[in-house]
Amino acid sequence: MNRKLLGFLVAGALATASLAGAPAYAAPGSAHEHGHADAAQMLKLNNGQKWASDEPLRDSMAKIRNAVDARLATHDNKQSGQYEALGREIDAQLANIVQNCKLEPAADEVLHAILAEMMHGNDVLKGKNPQVARTEGMKRVVHSLELYAEYFQHPGFEAPRAAH
Repeated sequence: MNRKLLGFLVAGALATASLAGAPAYAAPGSAHEHGHADAAQMLKLNNGQKWASDEPLRDSMAKIRNAVDARLATHDNKQSGQYEALGREIDAQLANIVQNCKLEPAADEVLHAILAEMMHGNDVLKGKNPQVARTEGMKRVVHSLELYAEYFQHPGFEAPRAAH
């Protein structure tokens, strides 16, 4: 992953930390919606095809998916310690992607939007915004995995089915 993406992720993490009191989802037409529209505009296919991925990206995304799948299987939304453990695993895998993933610049831009969604969801999942249920963070993480599956080549990868 290039320095541009690293800078983007750091800026996203700082912005997320500064917005800890803001709602996880922006209401249509609100001032907070602008960032979501910008991210959505970054999501595009590579001339109608999914973007190539590399081994570090596939490995980390599979580990995140497996950790989320295991958490969803418990159906116990009351255990904040489990959310925090999942959040730490997601953080570790995001760090691995930043350190080791090498994509072409156009693919990097698409990945930026997906990882930003995952980071925002992970912050909610970890309880950084106590006004928003951790399950909402889980939904955003699952959504980011769905986006990854939609925009990147990763044989056999499927996002988790539900975030309840």
